[in-house]
Amino acid sequence: MARINYSDPSKASDRTREILDKNRNANIFRMMAHSPSYFEQYCRLGGAIRHKGELDPVVRELAITRTGILCEAPYEIVAHKRIGKNVGVTDAQNEALENWQAATCFNEVQRAALAFTDEIVKLNKPTDATFKAIASKLTPGALVELQLSVGFYIMTSKFLETFEIDLQPVAEVVG
Repeated sequence: MARINYSDPSKASDRTREILDKNRNANIFRMMAHSPSYFEQYCRLGGAIRHKGELDPVVRELAITRTGILCEAPYEIVAHKRIGKNVGVTDAQNEALENWQAATCFNEVQRAALAFTDEIVKLNKPTDATFKAIASKLTPGALVELQLSVGFYIMTSKFLETFEIDLQPVAEVVG
């Protein structure tokens, strides 16, 4: 159960309701809508991360889901495993993310991105060796997008856990 009540969409501005509707009134957004201006900007950056960059969407979703795992944010993990499947992440990859280092289902770029993700979350920044490994495989733009994706979803995971956002029932997420 969430630590505070979710916002009431019927009391929100037209713009906030419009954004909530576009996002299926998901619990994370209903909580975030308590601050309409932050909510709108959060959604703009999240939309850019998910839809406007050059970073391979599979790499992005693997990194985002791994971030949720490391931040212990079940809502994030469930949501991005589903999103990942929609962009090409395999079931084997989703299942292996908990212990990706021992898995054989990730290619060289994906492994470098996952190592980069692990070190950003665990060490606050990647080691020189890890940075060089991923920088040799991505364009500067894609590298920036990968780092911003991980950072954005660290923030998102911490938001979810701070407010103890309830998982959506599957019918609401899929429907």
